[in-house]
Amino acid sequence: MAMSMGSGGGSMADINVTPMIDILLVLLIIFMVIVPVTPKGLDALVPQPPKNPTTQQPNDHTIVLQVVYNGGGKPGYKINDQDVPKADLLNKLTAIYANRAERVMFVKGDDNLNFSAIADVIDIGRAANVDHIGLMTPKIQAGE
Repeated sequence: MAMSMGSGGGSMADINVTPMIDILLVLLIIFMVIVPVTPKGLDALVPQPPKNPTTQQPNDHTIVLQVVYNGGGKPGYKINDQDVPKADLLNKLTAIYANRAERVMFVKGDDNLNFSAIADVIDIGRAANVDHIGLMTPKIQAGE
């Protein structure tokens, strides 16, 4: 058995890549675990402007539920500009969507309200079997 001894006891110039590969594999595993956990936001449905603005669309096709700020008390509720008490919202919406094939509702809330009032209306809409609930913003309202 022959062994080759170097010219001296000097340091070697080779790079040890094993620690770099270990770090790369750990980072790869971390990213693989984190990516599927990323939260998905709320699907927003916004009304689209009509393709032909000269054609008049029927008003009963689109249901807009407004949550109106009344000063300091409880918010007021309107379905297509018709006042409705909160206790009757579920019954009214269930009656409206009972015979509809397209179950789409838009919610329009005042700026001064807490989001909890809007969330309550969304929950009532889901309980009335509304499939798609969209939120109206001031930019969308300006296009009307």
